[in-house]
Amino acid sequence: MNRLSRTLSIGAIAGVMALTGGVATASQGPAADPTPAPAARSQPTGMVKALADSLRVSVAQAQRTLDHQSSQQETLERLGTSGIPTGSAFFDAKGTLTVNVATARQAAEVKAAGLAARIPARTPAALDRIKSALDKLAEKKVPAGVESWHVDPVSDKVVVTVRDTADATSRAFVTAARSHGPAVTVRTTENDASQPAAAIAPGSKMNINTSDVNGPYCSVGFGARDWQGRQYLATAGHCIEGLPTLYFNGSRFAKGTSGRYALGYDSVDMGVAAIDSGNSITTAVGGWRVVADTPVRGSQRAAVGATVCKSGATTKWTCGTIKSYNNSVTYTAKGQPATLVKGLGGSTVCIHKGDSGGAWITGQGQGQGVTSGSGNLTCDGSFGSGVGWFQPLDDLLDYYGLTLNTAP
Repeated sequence: MNRLSRTLSIGAIAGVMALTGGVATASQGPAADPTPAPAARSQPTGMVKALADSLRVSVAQAQRTLDHQSSQQETLERLGTSGIPTGSAFFDAKGTLTVNVATARQAAEVKAAGLAARIPARTPAALDRIKSALDKLAEKKVPAGVESWHVDPVSDKVVVTVRDTADATSRAFVTAARSHGPAVTVRTTENDASQPAAAIAPGSKMNINTSDVNGPYCSVGFGARDWQGRQYLATAGHCIEGLPTLYFNGSRFAKGTSGRYALGYDSVDMGVAAIDSGNSITTAVGGWRVVADTPVRGSQRAAVGATVCKSGATTKWTCGTIKSYNNSVTYTAKGQPATLVKGLGGSTVCIHKGDSGGAWITGQGQGQGVTSGSGNLTCDGSFGSGVGWFQPLDDLLDYYGLTLNTAP
């Protein structure tokens, strides 16, 4: 059963206005390229060039890196169908996809397939239980001084990132985290508090509750459909808090129908909007003339360490590396209550206000998520540094019972 009938009664458009306040106007989103991508393995030229510039390597070397990642991801997908746990796989520093497994037999199967295998000291389930315990603690009272916490498959630990412990709630949270001993690492950061990056091709600008193109805006996510064929926009929950009407280039195109984000309450930053008759979301993520538009081929989740890019109305096309999944993050802003947001992916992708809801995709055309928010981020060409949060697309589709629209 899908959950499109579930709506949040909490929150109003004032919340969206607060999230999008002060954003600059942006140019109209890119037009989609109707030509399907070639069936060959080659990656989009712009993405290869961006990776080459970031790593300071040749375009040919960058091409080989992306092709190698793609080949290993395909192998991982096949292993998953045979019962190998793939949720905590990651690319190591040398670019080898490593799979955390529970038994020697599973390790042998992974190695036989050409990937690296590791039996970690702590099982993913054990680490998940620690994170869940921290989530429950934060649900009682949000630790505003704690930026985020997540299970890190690389270090085989739960990583807690702390801004400050000036308040008693944050101090108590850190103490509770450290009580789990070596299974938890506590890090400090000087990043500013994370905030939702609030601000018809995925990545285009969409205005919130106004036809004024200079008004509050987010970015367009992915198109999807329910079992009856009805069309929806998959987006960030905070973009449609209060279930607003959405506009593209001054004309209405969708209406929020369900969201899981409510300012000041425990939230998941996902939501959907019903697409008006006569409108549609294209199946190619807009490249903003930085790269060619990228056809959407599916929603296979990329491993930690994989390269990913996003399209958004403010910072346009930016890329980075997926660092983690299932982050619990505290969003705080001056004059607003703290909001605990669960289930986010973490990355080095550069995002700013107005990019929220925009589409994330790999060079293989696999949709990864929609923009949620950020810590203290900087951009360096197409690549960024810092922490950029995204709502994973596969979780959003599963929750609402939707099927992603893909290119022909």
